[in-house]
Amino acid sequence: MNRTDRLHAVSEELRRAGRRGRTAQRLAEWLEVSPRTIKRDVAALQRAGVPIWASAGPGGGYVLDAAASLPPVNLTPAQAVAVAVALAGAPDAPFAVDARAGLEKILDVLGPGARADAERLGARVWVREPEHQRPPAAAAVEEAVLRRRVLAIRYRSGSGEVTRRRVEPVFLARPGAHWMLAAWCRERQAPRWFRWDRIEAANLTTEAAPDHDPAIFGTPPEDARTVR
Repeated sequence: MNRTDRLHAVSEELRRAGRRGRTAQRLAEWLEVSPRTIKRDVAALQRAGVPIWASAGPGGGYVLDAAASLPPVNLTPAQAVAVAVALAGAPDAPFAVDARAGLEKILDVLGPGARADAERLGARVWVREPEHQRPPAAAAVEEAVLRRRVLAIRYRSGSGEVTRRRVEPVFLARPGAHWMLAAWCRERQAPRWFRWDRIEAANLTTEAAPDHDPAIFGTPPEDARTVR
């Protein structure tokens, strides 16, 4: 990462941290540079007028003034390619279509030079065709989770049995090799996991889905985490 990109990364990380701020050590570990480099970068940002101040005492660090205006969203060429690589490797992931549309919007506002750099870098990164493709019912499942609506599905089990059910979506997860929909099944009156590539058809209803405690679906793996 060059210095210009690093300065931008430091200011954006401080913006995300809010009043908690970040120590020079933490920023250095994140960007894989020395704390001394971070201190020089912060000094350069301060000279440029970025309202960063240092908090004293144990655990003190740098804080970006909350009054600082949020700049237009932009990506460096490397960041744009990194997002494109992630999307290309997971076309079956939830909201992948929306992610691609979001990336295109960001690419559209890149300057001509940055856009050309991103295209050149992208041409040097190859990915194989993923094993899993986007399921046909994915859009309806995503909408049901987004809008918290009851979903009418036709589901094929691992043994080939086809059933029709009404389910109350709770969350999407990938505990193993496949994406799953965790939902309350009205036919079984119990929490159920549905492999979303086995949902052959799905129709969004107008009925609001009740809230359910995610804990009824069991304890998530220790290395699982929500998307941030």
